[in-house]
Amino acid sequence: MKILALETSAKAVSAAVSENGRILASGYQDTGLTHSRTLMPIVEHILKNTDLKLSDMDAIAVAVGPGSFTGIRIGVSAAKGLAFSVDKPAVGVSTLAAMARNVAFADGLIVCAMDARRSQVYNANFSAENGVLTRLTPDRAVSLDELAEEIPNDPRPITLVGDGAHLVYARFTEQGIPCRMAPPHLIMQNATSVALEAEALAAQGKLASAQELEAFYLRPPQADPLKKKPAPIQ
Repeated sequence: MKILALETSAKAVSAAVSENGRILASGYQDTGLTHSRTLMPIVEHILKNTDLKLSDMDAIAVAVGPGSFTGIRIGVSAAKGLAFSVDKPAVGVSTLAAMARNVAFADGLIVCAMDARRSQVYNANFSAENGVLTRLTPDRAVSLDELAEEIPNDPRPITLVGDGAHLVYARFTEQGIPCRMAPPHLIMQNATSVALEAEALAAQGKLASAQELEAFYLRPPQADPLKKKPAPIQ
């Protein structure tokens, strides 16, 4: 199965093509330019250099959130347009579940965290054993204090991943909770992990049409505070 994956949920933008667990090509950029300007050139580049066409893909995957409201909108809109243009299914991937795959090799507890401001992080925790991930919490917005209160009873090694990992590391260290940051080249979310997570979801039949693909914000935009919050990704 070939999947084109997009990741636009934070400052960096990336795209990747995978086939049956193997990454065929990927592109990553973190230069401060807008995702609307950089995403499609990356997609065009990796398709051209793999001698593949969009119609060769079996599905289009995208990180649907949580994360940057603007970034998620750009990524989801692009994925919907690409999937619709070639009549392919789409796969919406949790940003946090995808980043956990960055460090699935690190047996123990994986704490995924994105800076949500207001002394909060977007977070999900996973157990990793022999490369297999087991979700322990839903995607959620949680305070650093609440997260620190949950962890002390877990004796497993703790690996932190995501752009909020440094915030969690500082708070855990203050509380005397031993933990480690993911290596620099694995700490940030990227499309390669989105592709691998999408393959796992597709194998479970979790495909959607382009029209059904939706963003998952966790917290409503400040301009729309009364909008009903969607159910968390389990």
